[in-house]
Amino acid sequence: MTSIYKPTRAEVLAAYNTTLPDVIAPNLKILFSGINPSLYSAAVGHHFARPGNRFWKAIHLAGFTERLLSPFEDRTLLDRGFGLTNLAARATARADELTDEDLSIGHQALAEKIEHYQPKFLAVLGVSAYRTAFRQPKARMGLQEKPLFDTTIWVLPNPSGLNAHYQLNDLAEVYRELYSFATQT
Repeated sequence: MTSIYKPTRAEVLAAYNTTLPDVIAPNLKILFSGINPSLYSAAVGHHFARPGNRFWKAIHLAGFTERLLSPFEDRTLLDRGFGLTNLAARATARADELTDEDLSIGHQALAEKIEHYQPKFLAVLGVSAYRTAFRQPKARMGLQEKPLFDTTIWVLPNPSGLNAHYQLNDLAEVYRELYSFATQT
């Protein structure tokens, strides 16, 4: 595992409203979409980098990676057929700082990425953000009925440490459902 750079408090605060580059390529197996970058992730320039975020542990335990990756290895997901993006581009301290307009604009941008890059699956990490951005107020976790272009949508729990509804083993279990489904189709 690669060591993690720890930004200063000033660097983290300076990341407000900045963006984080996507880790994306054509024809991925799965494109994971977070809600938006945390200030910490934007400050270090890597997805799901905040120490309390459980994304890297969850995807490893679910079988997506053969070993636990560091956020600083996020680009290596491309070698495995996976990518990373966000519904809303701007970094905030908490996802609840985003407006419905942020998520609506983000949905449009995400749709353009899906049309251009054509991943097989889109995994949206956060059901509430999915409901707002995709205008699907009754959406539930898991496989969604309506694809985005030819891309199958799967909604997963947000891996943020602030999501107290899911412990790490619970996250890994529901992420594993996507992994199993995606590798069998």
